[in-house]
Amino acid sequence: MRIFVALAVIAATIFGAQFITGRSNAAMENGADLMETKPEGYPALVLGGGCFWCTESEYRAIDGVLFTRVGYMGGALDNPGYRDITTGKTGHAEVVEVTFDPEKTSYETIIKFFLTKAHDPTQLNRQGVDVGTQYRSVIFYADEAEKEKAQNTIDKVEADKVWEKPIVTTLEPESTFWLGEDYHQQYYEKYEEKTGKPHIRVMLKKTKKG
Repeated sequence: MRIFVALAVIAATIFGAQFITGRSNAAMENGADLMETKPEGYPALVLGGGCFWCTESEYRAIDGVLFTRVGYMGGALDNPGYRDITTGKTGHAEVVEVTFDPEKTSYETIIKFFLTKAHDPTQLNRQGVDVGTQYRSVIFYADEAEKEKAQNTIDKVEADKVWEKPIVTTLEPESTFWLGEDYHQQYYEKYEEKTGKPHIRVMLKKTKKG
């Protein structure tokens, strides 16, 4: 049994690495629109889908996404830090702010990607092994028009039965975006550049349905 488990882990690592390497190359090809600093005059949306390390790189592979940054939103504490957030007591969610070019992609397209590819929106206050309200699935809307678009997209994904379980993503009004610490920004990309291999959490990330 131990030998079988060991072989399974090795196989998963090898094939996982191949899958992620291919995905990384695709991300680089699709990431031609990315900028090193946040551009002025473009719309942005804020999404919480579990660990922000896990989802930021997902959005950066979308054509038309110009810039991303991770941080915290939705809580009562001013200027929270990562240690505050991990207690689960501040009310904040780990979030990614996604700035995009509306001529190349749309609000609805990014929301649909969020709901079908970037994370599992059926898990309540958790994402895999990460548990707590800070890991909740949430769309922060800037106005009623965005709220309606987000709800309509949720309804369409539900109607398409992408997931067997109901979507539990909440819609919450945008509040102050508190920028996360520098070492969290583009964490997986930094890790791969430093080590030459994908982060283990990338390789073991659950394959999304759809």
